Amino acid sequence: MAVALLGATEVYNIYPVPHEQVLNPGTASFSQRVFIFPQDGIDIATINRAKQILSDHGLVPAVIMAGTPPHNCPSFVHLSVNNPKEKIGDEHHAVLRVDRSIFNLPKYDRHILNLKSDSKGLANVAIIGEDTDAVFCGLASLEQMLDQGTTDLPCVTIYDYADVKNRGIIEGYYGVPYSAEVTKDLFRFMARYKMNTYMYGAKSDPYHSRYWGAPYPTSISAEQQRIGYLNQDMMRDITKVAHDTKVNFIWAIHPGKAFANAEDPQVLDKIMAKFESMHGLGVRQFGVFVDDVGVPSDPAIMKLCADNLTALQHRIDERWNKAGANVADTVKPLHYVPQLYAHGWVNQDRAREFYESLSTTPEKVNIYITGRDVWSVPNNDDLALVSSWLGREVSWWWNYPCNDQDPTKLFVMDTYSNFRDETHIDNLSHTEKHLNGLNTLIINPMQQGELSKVALFSIADYTWNNAAFDNYESWEAAIPAVVGKEYGRAFKKLAPYLRYYDNDAIGYRIHNYMASVKRGAPRPNSLLAELREVHEACQVIKAMRNSSNESDRLLYNDVRPWLLKLEAMSADAIALIEGKNAQAYKYDENPNFQFETLGGMGEDISLRVLTAEPSNERLMPLLEWLRNQSGVKAKKE
Repeated sequence: MAVALLGATEVYNIYPVPHEQVLNPGTASFSQRVFIFPQDGIDIATINRAKQILSDHGLVPAVIMAGTPPHNCPSFVHLSVNNPKEKIGDEHHAVLRVDRSIFNLPKYDRHILNLKSDSKGLANVAIIGEDTDAVFCGLASLEQMLDQGTTDLPCVTIYDYADVKNRGIIEGYYGVPYSAEVTKDLFRFMARYKMNTYMYGAKSDPYHSRYWGAPYPTSISAEQQRIGYLNQDMMRDITKVAHDTKVNFIWAIHPGKAFANAEDPQVLDKIMAKFESMHGLGVRQFGVFVDDVGVPSDPAIMKLCADNLTALQHRIDERWNKAGANVADTVKPLHYVPQLYAHGWVNQDRAREFYESLSTTPEKVNIYITGRDVWSVPNNDDLALVSSWLGREVSWWWNYPCNDQDPTKLFVMDTYSNFRDETHIDNLSHTEKHLNGLNTLIINPMQQGELSKVALFSIADYTWNNAAFDNYESWEAAIPAVVGKEYGRAFKKLAPYLRYYDNDAIGYRIHNYMASVKRGAPRPNSLLAELREVHEACQVIKAMRNSSNESDRLLYNDVRPWLLKLEAMSADAIALIEGKNAQAYKYDENPNFQFETLGGMGEDISLRVLTAEPSNERLMPLLEWLRNQSGVKAKKE
């Protein structure tokens, strides 16, 4: 008899946590050669993803584009779009007669994955999705199942879906935009963990804001590339990887006040010309930002914005979405970030008037908020209020783990610890068990894209399955998912020290050591042991700079100033405690501990150099205290 499980840990350890796993009798093993049988409605990106997953696990895929698996077939992966009228008599396809009631749920990316064994114990897999994108999500579960081995796998049926329709990233922070390499790497990470949305609105990209009407250049200088500029070939490459990973890459334009300027009747023509250019580079979804340019109070201006937004959606549909259009050329609905995205900026009557003006726009247009405040954590109160004014579900731009207001800090801990560390987030914030009235939740990350994967992993987990989200377990799973098993232990050790606020473990040891020194009987061993572990972990993570894995090298580039400074601080502290001559670092001036960031938007973009601040709350004061001591030497406890 099948046993229904509420989580993933009792059968397969899969993230995001599936909604239901059913353990079936027996185990199955994959043959070396595996046939892939895609049915009607399965696109080439999904087929290629299946091939990649099998190849990555040492198996040899072969695609059979028509027909069904014959008797005595080796292992196969059957990919199909749900069709309740489908009747297949072949014994290999009995799996397709599973309970399909999941497809009646008002959820997203609904799919079923069934792993069974044939009479010889060979693994046969069927993934049935509401569409090819949902099947693509099911392949992410298969990938993680294969990570746990290709032989003696427990037979299982997984019934799964997402609680939130659009899940992912909005690159909308103030700072250096991500390089093309980081962006593509994020797409691949997102595909693995069932995220599907990436909105590009980098504030410091001049072709998003200042030169919003101009096409991207065909070439850029090395200096421009270093601070995040993109050229046309780079954009084409980005959109190709986005299509391959089924990440909706939404390119957003920031016309600012021009969108609400009645004296500029050509503004929509200019926007459409830019969209035409971006469509030629592979973009198939667009956004319009009018944030951070002042909130209008004039009803005529509000109406003009709504009318322009409606007209723009109609123009897009007329240009690319007419009947008979090539599916590959069609464009998905607009995403719109209005002037009033934090409704608490104004009184409730004015907020209602503002959002009601947008309720006249096409229902398929996604309207974004950040909640009551700029840094609000998604919550049902804000969703219910704004949804009642808009007359539709809302989209949420979540400024987390964004560090553009705290650029010298990193937020690489669990979600709730990050809430406490973020200057602008309410320390008592929590994630709702069930979010209602929300169709999109995308996070605005740190300037460090690779390090932002830690938070992104847990938000992927949360948006997929609100109720099953476990803050600390999700963070622990995020570490090996982001840095791999080779570096996971070292990164987990360092994560609390890469924070500005250190952690309680080092604070307790520092307090006890300082107290022992004041008593005249120094007891440094516990503190020294911890500092040595930190220093050794720094050495391990430094090895990522020479890794053959591009993700490792990109992550090292992100963490380098914090890592090298922490390495120096821990070495300094060890030497001073042991009474040795410590190297006299000038921590605020050392270029190894510094990084560049961009500030501003439009015509006010400027470059500045800042110094990383790891362990600034406890370890840095310890160093200052040790330097003021004389004759501090280690003694045996």
